[in-house]
Amino acid sequence: MMKTLLIVSCCFVSLTLAIGRTQSVGVRGQLICEDKPAAGVKIKIYDEDKLSPDELMVAGKTDSSGKFDLKGSADEFTSIEPKINIYHDCDDGIKPCQRKITIYIPSQYISSGKEPKKIFDFGTLQLAGKFSGETRDCLN
Repeated sequence: MMKTLLIVSCCFVSLTLAIGRTQSVGVRGQLICEDKPAAGVKIKIYDEDKLSPDELMVAGKTDSSGKFDLKGSADEFTSIEPKINIYHDCDDGIKPCQRKITIYIPSQYISSGKEPKKIFDFGTLQLAGKFSGETRDCLN
């Protein structure tokens, strides 16, 4: 019995170490396009990884007033590096694919566990402008 308990305990510890620790982040804000609510804009929160593909933490869309409130989590050995990707067609004419803006979330908004304790509120963002580092994405 003691041997079985020891094996189960070792397996549990190994599994916990293999997965890492759960960390979470929450983001809210409002998107506008030329001073009108940007409804239905796709937003994704990723954990940026250097050696592997970025991990999607949560995805959603803005509501009819351009507002969104997203919370997501990821399991990592080290601190997560959360970022928000915003995919939109504001002030874009008929160009193919969508404009993609990336905003990095400050580390003080990362929480331990599945539920964020602090929410990153970046306020209202006007999408009509041009942003440094902006790219285009056809497969979001």
